[in-house]
Amino acid sequence: MTIVYLDCFSGVSGDMLLAAFLDAGLPEEYLRRQLAKLPLTGYDLSVETMRERSIAARRFMVTSANAQPLRHLHDLTAIVARADFSQALRERAIAIFTALAEAEAAAHGVSRDEIHFHEVGAVDTVVDVVGALIALDYFAVERLVVSPLPVGRGFVDCAHGRLPLPAPAVCELLRGLPVYGVSSEHELITPTGAALIKVLADDFGLMPSMFLESVGYGAGARRSASGQSPNLLRLSLGKARDAAALDTPERVRILTTHLDDWQSETFPYLCEKLFAAGALDVALAPVLMKKGRPGQALTVICRAETSTALEQIIFRETTAIGLRYRDEARRVLLRERVTVVTPFGELIAKKVELPDGCRLYPEYEECRKLAEKTGESIIEIYRAALLGGER
Repeated sequence: MTIVYLDCFSGVSGDMLLAAFLDAGLPEEYLRRQLAKLPLTGYDLSVETMRERSIAARRFMVTSANAQPLRHLHDLTAIVARADFSQALRERAIAIFTALAEAEAAAHGVSRDEIHFHEVGAVDTVVDVVGALIALDYFAVERLVVSPLPVGRGFVDCAHGRLPLPAPAVCELLRGLPVYGVSSEHELITPTGAALIKVLADDFGLMPSMFLESVGYGAGARRSASGQSPNLLRLSLGKARDAAALDTPERVRILTTHLDDWQSETFPYLCEKLFAAGALDVALAPVLMKKGRPGQALTVICRAETSTALEQIIFRETTAIGLRYRDEARRVLLRERVTVVTPFGELIAKKVELPDGCRLYPEYEECRKLAEKTGESIIEIYRAALLGGER
């Protein structure tokens, strides 16, 4: 399992995250080729190596010589939908844009469709978000762990005027996440950085046990003054240690509620909302409730840090008026994404390490697409995937 740990001792922003990935080994030309798939023009990318308080780091910048149009959530969604990326990448990007728009809307008391993205006509928002997802796919990252986030104080001048720090939208996005206050009077966490962490982080806390492979430093736009911590984001990338992954259980939270007056046909939509907000798994099962009425038992597995946000989604999107939760330990086997070669073509599968060997689990969406492409039955595709060899 490939793990990335973000040490956010000076906060996080979209450009710092992408710069840290570049410093950790993401090829710049590969990133540029992938970003060129976006239907966007009139902007330039620049990457430079610099020193921040004697530490070598990368800096990533998006500039535009011409004025960009104001863009709303539906504009950003359309841009990503038209790009030639995987469905999974497009869905994660849209989830991040949606989280950002909903936080801005809540902070300013308007609907999310009224929110427009200011920065360079949202070009840098799109590039930072999509670029981070490209990097995660390039390194085949399966677990993203983030340190508790520092929040400063003071004020920042933006398109909305002079706002207190952390910015109101950032406060919305940080709900349910571990934070701590620092005396810095600078913007440490940008809305884009907060949205990326909100949607993508699998866990928060200390660096997990792993075999360290590379470390990258991403520099922010502001240079730190003497006596201040370097304005950097440190990214550590490595492989999970077998003993730690197999023998050390992790703590998860189980949310449950019973529903007898809910339209369960909206369950797929609910799942999308819950997974975008950090749910690890979601299940729905029929139950017999009081007075003999049929109902549904909703169960959500998550981490304690994301519990509050998920509870709010359940109350908003279902008819639940209460729920229960408990904390449990769970053990997860090591797994990695592999490419399997079959007579019908290549597809992605999960290879899971069992105590006495490995087992291959073909991904349904991959098998479905290959069945539609070739005209073979999906059963034959599954069988071929299980018999195929890794590339």
